[in-house]
Amino acid sequence: MSMIVYLVCYAASFLLSRFEHYILSGLLLIAAACWLYWCDYRRTKNLIHLRGLFSLSWVGGQGLACLKLSRLASDWSVMTWFCFALALAGFWVVFEILVRTCGSGYDNYGRWRRYSGDPRPVFWMICGLTAISVIAFAAEAAVLGYIPFLVRGVPHAYSEFHLTGVHYLTVSCVLVPSLTVLFFHMENGRGSERKSAVAVALTVISLVIPILCVSRFQFVFAVLLALFTFISLQKIFHPGWAAVILVLVIPVYVILTVARSHDVAYLNSIFEMKSEHMPIFITQPYMYVANNYDNFNCMVEALPGHSFGIRGLFPLWALTGLKFFFPQLISYPIYVDKKELTTLTLFYDAYYDFGWIGVLVLACLLAAVAYLLVIKLREMRNPLGYLLYAQIAAYLMLSFFTTWFSNTTTWFYLILTGLMALAYSFAAKRY
Repeated sequence: MSMIVYLVCYAASFLLSRFEHYILSGLLLIAAACWLYWCDYRRTKNLIHLRGLFSLSWVGGQGLACLKLSRLASDWSVMTWFCFALALAGFWVVFEILVRTCGSGYDNYGRWRRYSGDPRPVFWMICGLTAISVIAFAAEAAVLGYIPFLVRGVPHAYSEFHLTGVHYLTVSCVLVPSLTVLFFHMENGRGSERKSAVAVALTVISLVIPILCVSRFQFVFAVLLALFTFISLQKIFHPGWAAVILVLVIPVYVILTVARSHDVAYLNSIFEMKSEHMPIFITQPYMYVANNYDNFNCMVEALPGHSFGIRGLFPLWALTGLKFFFPQLISYPIYVDKKELTTLTLFYDAYYDFGWIGVLVLACLLAAVAYLLVIKLREMRNPLGYLLYAQIAAYLMLSFFTTWFSNTTTWFYLILTGLMALAYSFAAKRY
């Protein structure tokens, strides 16, 4: 029933867009996104159910893009519409097939239990990861000769604040708040006031680093991971807590925007909104969602040929250093409608590599991974499993933003989480 409602709304949205009824087209898809999320939440009572999050983000983001509030927006090709629908349908159907053949895991979710692991390994992970991040940040600042937060009049100061290989260690601090959530959640996590105070202090330091880097995304991502980790560990989560966190995050986001020299005039000149009176606090988040779908359409219409996996394997070329020996591996151009707006969607590289088949295959693979994590959520014996769940939830919730799974930093986080999970298993046996 959920998919039927979506397909009917999607067909109607497509027709409305073709007749230039953009507002109605967009609102219909936003309503469909809310319906798909509600269906999964109603059955599972899981606020961060992975299929629900993906449906809300992917379809809702497309609905915002269909509103076409910017002059940069154009009518999408039929192939673009087909790919957007294929991504949701492939994910939703594969997830549903696994639910009906292997079980839903909903009963396991209902049997809530407090995770009671040993907090000591997690505490040392908090200490080690924060120390590594601070040292890496200090090294970048010393070599490059500046700290982005202290630079004025340079909108792209953060994008240039990178030392090859070192920056991955600098931004690893985003995992620390989630580790702290795990530490305090464990039954014995409150046994030492000194350790608790140290964990809180290191968490604050880990959040200061993205601020000094003037990275709005890394700061918001760190908070989002911690929030999702917390929700995954709770039997009941009050939405008001999320609202409080949002109120605390917004001022920091605004400060970082100012620190990056992104004033209202600069942003309005880039976003080219049809309404000149649109408030910037609406324009900015809208464009960071909507324009990514337009960039996908730009790529579909301009792409001369597919790269057959080479673009999607960028993390392999980067992490192994092969990109320095074979520059042609990363020489594929990016197709966007404006050079300043380079954020993409989750399926951009999948289409770049293999066309609509790549979009479908990626959606199906992600659905299988999401299903395994959802049914195992209440059975995880390693606390780092909750951090893994939070990461995948964040990537799916931000599916409109960028090509997460052909992004080197994403794989660095996943590998680092896996190594910490192994370290926890080894350490827990010794204690």
